[in-house]
Amino acid sequence: MESLPTTVSAKSDRRGRSSKSQNTSKPSLILAFFSCLAWLYVAGRLWQDAQYRAALNTVLKKNYDQRPKVLTVEDKLVVLGCKDLERRIVETEMELAQAKSQGYLKNQKSVSSSGKKMLAVIGVYTGFGSHLKRNKFRGSWMPRDDALKKLEERGVVIRFVIVSSANRGDSLDRKIDEENRATKDFLILENHEEAQEELPKKVKFFYSAAVQNWDAEFYVKVDDNVDLDLEGMIGLLESRRGQDGAYIGCMKSGDVITEEGSQWYEPEWWKFGDDKSYFRHATGSLVILSKNLAQYVNINSGLLKTYAYDDTTIGSWMIGVQTTYIDDNRLCCSSTRQEKVCSMA
Repeated sequence: MESLPTTVSAKSDRRGRSSKSQNTSKPSLILAFFSCLAWLYVAGRLWQDAQYRAALNTVLKKNYDQRPKVLTVEDKLVVLGCKDLERRIVETEMELAQAKSQGYLKNQKSVSSSGKKMLAVIGVYTGFGSHLKRNKFRGSWMPRDDALKKLEERGVVIRFVIVSSANRGDSLDRKIDEENRATKDFLILENHEEAQEELPKKVKFFYSAAVQNWDAEFYVKVDDNVDLDLEGMIGLLESRRGQDGAYIGCMKSGDVITEEGSQWYEPEWWKFGDDKSYFRHATGSLVILSKNLAQYVNINSGLLKTYAYDDTTIGSWMIGVQTTYIDDNRLCCSSTRQEKVCSMA
């Protein structure tokens, strides 16, 4: 009976320890629960950050692939297609020049009755108020009617060169049209205005129109204050037949006039260098170009620069091409020498 209290005491101790153990495990469970929550939160943030990093890497890679690459000049030309375009432009220009030389033009070209290339197209400058002067030429050195046709059969075309009035179709144009219907000796240049300050552009339009309408060895520009020895001119040109790159005239050079208001003033005088001197060029009264030079003017008319006067303008065009300068004293119309094919009217 004395051992019973011991047993009761032992049971009481176990219950005490169990109660203490239960009291201790509750905070542990709570701590573990919050630890799990914290771990889930951190894991979620890490996963979210990983997703952000993956999306950012995708964007950066896409931008990297699309960024401009370092290219050489040749690579850039290939990418832009400029190299191929440049080649095609050069080929097209060569084909155009060849087509023009072979007569494949919008207007059908005239040839002489013998079938041989015509010798020359002579363009005589004229204006709206020069009717009496034209009649004077027709009654002297310039053939008319049937004689003009026979001259063309020999291979020489002569035309008065005029452009449209500022008001196309007005009385000035109508008078020229009526005169041309009667005489058939005009070359009327469209899309240009007849004016003194426009003469340098007129010469560009003349050579272009002449090349497009007639296939000739030479193209001659003559002022309306010049009388021609027509047979002498034909003989001079016959002796030069077949000569390419010929720039023929009474060659000169001289000082560039820089004072505004003075005769022969050149507004762009500063382009002629410190010496202010013109390059060698044919005097404007009479200028002869061989076919290939006239074709050059025709093909490049949209790019060719004009100056204040037509003679220096033509001379500037000849500087940049393979040209044979032929200084023929017989074409110095104002000289007093006897052997010449022109004189001042």
